[in-house]
Amino acid sequence: MINNYVDSGVEWLQDIPSHWGVKTIKKLFTESNTKNTEGNTNYLSIVKDKGVVLYSDKGNVGNKTSDHPEKYKMVEVGDIVINPMNIIIGSVGRSKYEGCLSSVYIVLKSNKGISSNYYEYIFSHKLFQKYLKRICYGIMELRESLNKIEFYVEKLPVPPLQEQEQISDYLDYKTSKIDKLIEKTEQKIELLKEQRTSLINTTVTKGLNPNVEMKDSGVEWIGEIPSKWKTTRLKYIFKLREEKTDTGEGELLTVTITKGIVRRRDFIKKGDHLSRSKSLKGYKVCYTNDLVNNIMKMGFRCLGISDYNGIVSPAYSVFSFINNKNKPMYWDYLLRTDLYVTEYKKRSKGIQESRMRLYDDYFLDIVSIVPPHQEQQQIVDYLDKENSKLDKLIDIESKRIKLLKEYRQSLISDVVTGKVDVRDEVLG
Repeated sequence: MINNYVDSGVEWLQDIPSHWGVKTIKKLFTESNTKNTEGNTNYLSIVKDKGVVLYSDKGNVGNKTSDHPEKYKMVEVGDIVINPMNIIIGSVGRSKYEGCLSSVYIVLKSNKGISSNYYEYIFSHKLFQKYLKRICYGIMELRESLNKIEFYVEKLPVPPLQEQEQISDYLDYKTSKIDKLIEKTEQKIELLKEQRTSLINTTVTKGLNPNVEMKDSGVEWIGEIPSKWKTTRLKYIFKLREEKTDTGEGELLTVTITKGIVRRRDFIKKGDHLSRSKSLKGYKVCYTNDLVNNIMKMGFRCLGISDYNGIVSPAYSVFSFINNKNKPMYWDYLLRTDLYVTEYKKRSKGIQESRMRLYDDYFLDIVSIVPPHQEQQQIVDYLDKENSKLDKLIDIESKRIKLLKEYRQSLISDVVTGKVDVRDEVLG
């Protein structure tokens, strides 16, 4: 079939097939405020770009469930659920579950002749979500909330019911295929990352020669090491640098989990402002090749060798090498391995997991593997080369995921707005 198009009169929607209509959300849906009077404890939540999920599947993020489930709203299978504070970033979806959720959410039941499956795709449309921003109000951008009165008079396309169902069936089929490709690609990336981690872990602790003679390191958690390697405590490798800035001037550095030491200005997201204290006087001075530890997050690999001269938070620990013959990047690799991260966790002190700290004395008391200086450099050169190859492969697969997601969104946009007619499509 070939569609004729007419102006919808809706800015974000533009032209639609001439046999479609346009109605306000108020005419398409009825808001449900049914209270959880029977104490249903099947808690649900909304996750960005995933829709309605079981609270138990969400993980340890966001708000906790209430001790008073009777104050929650009931949700039935097929209801559209909206987080009014986060709909513009994708916190909306059609429920596959019966359960209850926070009363701050909006629960919509579709009226007669309306497919909630089709309208889930409409509500998840990025252009529509962006369009809703103009009716979100609040003191701060992160606290803006959807104005319900204005929301209910927003207009949406209304294909015939049969066509709504055809569209949703088509998109369910097509997006499931795309999602499977995305999932396979994500799994490939994880395997590449695991390969990189295994490569680093093995190389920095066993060397480059798989046939080298080994010896007992004398440290149970380290095990065997090459016979020409030594062990010593980190206090004989590093010394604490106590220097602080009197002026507050200098390149502000920060410690990240994935990238080690980075310049703060490179780390902030686009559009964010560089957050600095009123004065950086008293911040610690850090030089190129210094080791910087975030003592509260050592168990998360939050440490690294600096490539920059700069200043860091007084909460961090800065160490310099005692012997300048040591190759700094060997220790960057070694001290971020699973072997050492496990040891950091054992030695950290605190009453709560989120408040554990690895104090300097405990860190410097850890035994380090010490290859000959020449071999340290050979290991670094080898790992830099191999990791570069793996990073390129990961980058290729990451770009593939980005393209698949863009195609997925473009497909949904074209189909739900009638730009692509799927009435004659045969699935399967």
